[in-house]
Amino acid sequence: MIERGDKMKNGFDNKKYVKIQSKKIRERFCLFDKLYLEIGGKLFDDSHASRVLPGFKNDAKISMFQELKNDLEIIFCINAGDIEKNKMRGEYGRTYDRELLTLIEDSKKMGFHVNSVVITLYKNQLSVDKFIKELNRNGIKTYIHTFTKGYPTDVDTIVSEEGYGANPYIETTKPLILVNAPGPGSGKLATCLSQIYHENKKGVNAGYAKFETFPVWNLPLKHPVNIAYEAATADLKDVNMIDPFHLEKYHETAINYNRDIELFPVVKSILNKVSQKDIYHSPTDMGVNMVGYCITDEKVVEEASKKEIVRRYFNEKNLYKLGLCEKENYEKIKLLMNELKIDEDFLEVVKPAIEKKEKSGHEAIAIKVGRRVITGRETELLTSASSVILNAIKYLSKIPDDINLLSPTIIESVLKLKSELKNGNLLSLPEVLIALSISSATNPMTEKALSCLKKLKDCDAHATFLMDNSEIRALKELGINLTCEND
Repeated sequence: MIERGDKMKNGFDNKKYVKIQSKKIRERFCLFDKLYLEIGGKLFDDSHASRVLPGFKNDAKISMFQELKNDLEIIFCINAGDIEKNKMRGEYGRTYDRELLTLIEDSKKMGFHVNSVVITLYKNQLSVDKFIKELNRNGIKTYIHTFTKGYPTDVDTIVSEEGYGANPYIETTKPLILVNAPGPGSGKLATCLSQIYHENKKGVNAGYAKFETFPVWNLPLKHPVNIAYEAATADLKDVNMIDPFHLEKYHETAINYNRDIELFPVVKSILNKVSQKDIYHSPTDMGVNMVGYCITDEKVVEEASKKEIVRRYFNEKNLYKLGLCEKENYEKIKLLMNELKIDEDFLEVVKPAIEKKEKSGHEAIAIKVGRRVITGRETELLTSASSVILNAIKYLSKIPDDINLLSPTIIESVLKLKSELKNGNLLSLPEVLIALSISSATNPMTEKALSCLKKLKDCDAHATFLMDNSEIRALKELGINLTCEND
């Protein structure tokens, strides 16, 4: 955000992106009777892309696929091991199996045809069997894939009745089949290749392509957008690289990442064995990503990407201290920050939050609203998050500091109930937001302030402590880019 009333500075043309990306995908699936398109990253709510490419809308991919809706259906994949281990999507606080159900529900609401779910690397796990029953009882067709015999070196076995032929064939009717998953390592590629094997056995000219936003193949290797992708995938040990196959074939530099480059010889051999022809000469050839052509302001995008790298650093450092990841994750991001000559203070809210804590003696939060940094600390009645949000919406609505937005009667009632329930003695942010909603019905000043909450979207905030999950969730729902310390 810039200043009160000013528009956010964009660096990306979302309208152009939707138009040229859908055209590119249509061109690719017109080459085949059927195209199995592996979707890398998020199909819905691509918040990483919207943060590093200001102007990119969270629902850009869905908007683009809406234009192709009549020609497509969706297959979702989930790794049986992830179900068994209750693997989590950290940003949503949901396990992969719950996230999958959310993806299916969201797809259906938007009018997309969900074909089925593929459980990959199945090993007769009881928890997986229970989930399959749940899917079936909800009318969701389910298929089981076990480990592919011969993978990854014995191509003759992989492309045979013992390999992909051992997997059940998934009946599809549309020319474009999106293959998506709740997270990485879910078996999307193997599902695509297995289907292509079966289709070609039936005489159907089926092809494969990959739609992944990052890294951006036609940006420089060390471009902040691509470095932000490395930071985002520090836990996966992804490393951006110049695609050597593309360089050799076309004498052109293109950026890809280590897993796709390492797998390409195997994928190419399998595709050639199935279709009896050379389709792709490099992993970059397999992609259809057009995002790099839609950047309109390099400076804006570079600054946004650097901020995202710092956010990832704080996040991984917190996860390490909670025992949820390895030290090397955040150390790698710190090295990326060093490459770009930035530190934690690149986020302009970090230093003011720390200064507020030192001055007040209480944990504090700072949020940047336009060009103004606003702080809040824990008080006798409010948590730090509650204080900073109240201060921010007062500022945005030009309400003096000494005006109370919350009715003392409402505050007293909430605190009394919390005391009876032994649920603490401070009003948390979710509770304050509810109280504001109630007060706004009779207090025009509160109603005015509450209407400014939407202006906090995309603002940066930093807390000097690791916040309660309910407050983190509330800030994220407001669209605030939050970082926390955990010292």
